[in-house]
Amino acid sequence: MTPDQSYAAAFALHERRVHDGWLPVGRKIGFTNRGIWARYGVYEPIWGMVYDRTLIHASDAVALVPLQGLEQPRIEPEICFGLRAAPRSSSSEDLLAAIDWMAHSIEIVQCDQPGWKTSLAHSIGANGLHGRLILGPPLEIAEVPDLALNLAQFELALMKEGKPVDRGNGEIVLGSPLAALGYLVELLSKQPKAPPLAAEEIVSTGTLTDAHPVAPGESWSTEIRGLPLKGLAVRFS
Repeated sequence: MTPDQSYAAAFALHERRVHDGWLPVGRKIGFTNRGIWARYGVYEPIWGMVYDRTLIHASDAVALVPLQGLEQPRIEPEICFGLRAAPRSSSSEDLLAAIDWMAHSIEIVQCDQPGWKTSLAHSIGANGLHGRLILGPPLEIAEVPDLALNLAQFELALMKEGKPVDRGNGEIVLGSPLAALGYLVELLSKQPKAPPLAAEEIVSTGTLTDAHPVAPGESWSTEIRGLPLKGLAVRFS
């Protein structure tokens, strides 16, 4: 399928879910980390929907995350924005004016293809491979000086059972999580059938590290330097 056909399939899935009682709460952006494109055969960012039943709010930056029903789940640490309004454009000024708060988030992605051999068409049609989104404590962006600069420069460490697994920084995500949000704004402007961004939506901007397999019984955590955000601690069941 072409990307347009794949998004049409994803929208049909979205309509069915809404009909069945799923409540959309925001978006996830995928494949903003160029370093993983060749491994998965996807060479451009994509987006999918986040729903009430896929969103988990961490309590004091700690969460128990069920993996039941997910296929080959993998962990992706990210930055998430909460919108006060729909962005007027993809400029940094308009994006910052539209953001109410930010938070550290962890997305659990999934793939039904053996060995995670996905494709652009499959990844789009499968709602951006979205499985779960764990949302950390929100922080009003007015409390963060030099936010645009710090979003590009902050660093993150990902750990399993307290041992380092991977590291990343804001620049990995299309240059900055803010730039990733701008990419989504531009992409949606070319998709007239896509639901436009709106106030109170959340947008998770893509993984800051590689995506790593997770399993029930494991404990994972993150640490952030360069932004006043707490790391997250998650245990999988």
